[in-house]
Amino acid sequence: MKTAIVGWGHTRFGRLDEHDLESLIVAVAREAVEHAGLEFRDIDAIALGHLNGGLIKDSFCSSLALQADPALRFVPATRLENACASGSAALYHGQALIESGRARHVLVIGAEKMTTVSGEAVTAALASASYVKEEAAEGLSFPGIFARIAQDYFARFGDQAATLARIAVKNHANGARNPLAHLQRALDFDTCNTVSASNPIIVAPLRKTDCSLVSDGAAAVVLTDVQRAQSFPRAVGLRATVQVNDFLPLSRRDAVCFEGPARAFAQAYTQAGITVADLDFAEVHDCFTIAELLSYEAMGLAPTGQGVRALDDGTVLPGGRLPVNLSGGLKAKGHPIGATGVSMHVMAAKQLTGSAGALQCAGAELGAVFNMGGSAVASYVSILETLKA
Repeated sequence: MKTAIVGWGHTRFGRLDEHDLESLIVAVAREAVEHAGLEFRDIDAIALGHLNGGLIKDSFCSSLALQADPALRFVPATRLENACASGSAALYHGQALIESGRARHVLVIGAEKMTTVSGEAVTAALASASYVKEEAAEGLSFPGIFARIAQDYFARFGDQAATLARIAVKNHANGARNPLAHLQRALDFDTCNTVSASNPIIVAPLRKTDCSLVSDGAAAVVLTDVQRAQSFPRAVGLRATVQVNDFLPLSRRDAVCFEGPARAFAQAYTQAGITVADLDFAEVHDCFTIAELLSYEAMGLAPTGQGVRALDDGTVLPGGRLPVNLSGGLKAKGHPIGATGVSMHVMAAKQLTGSAGALQCAGAELGAVFNMGGSAVASYVSILETLKA
């Protein structure tokens, strides 16, 4: 472990009509640098996670971060894109700059503005992150892709619609306690498990409550090396960081097995010298509730096909042995694509510094973040820990 998070910023997620992409980036940049106790002249590099995909007209946006302060002029800034894992791609780029000695302090930002276009345009933009010639070109959007994964899972292991509803209920209850969440409202099991006018089928078997939200938002962290981090008011170490990429076409993979995420978790555990039993909490990529269910199995909480056990025994619930998505996850907190990976690391850092408020996992010292691009194509797993002086 050589890199630490020493400050962060985070906007509320939601439909933020008062913000454009530039103001989102500027807001979290200023908050993160101030939170770290630094000046903008201390920042040596900037990494921006941002998908876009036609959601807005700004395709060249890395230097928008320089609008935060004149002292950032001439600081190198790079945009990173890896679908829904763009935020983690930016963070890992920042880590590489620190560990190579090319930078002392790196400002990592994740941001997305999604609500200025129609729902159809958002669906089309995100579909371009699939294997277009076999998936998007055949009319498969990401709800359709994950619905296909859910259909295959149900065919092998039985109807899990009620299990998916229980995941939605858990995450909405958590999101109701998160002042930064897009949807701060608890939903009961009957609401999530019943197809209705307010909870229609999106693509069977996925209902509206099984799908994450289209959101605007941004998050940022400041990175430095662990030696310098000892002098900061707060520091969270990156004990392990693993990226695994799988084949893009669904046709070349058994997506139900979540092999890429499972491999990323296994490598992260080895790198960190731990097992899943050592974790205190996890933030995982629940773009759809089926993705969270498969994450339980990928991270080793249950055998393949038996992820429901993690709900049945209370493991992933608040107060459980390993609570998952205390922030509300993508399901309730929201999913502004480029911001998501950075946001997950901010939420973990808050847990590990005892500053998560009503979301706090008591005594948290070790946490995991799993951020995913595409249908388990790009898998990023971080293990974070409290740094003690």
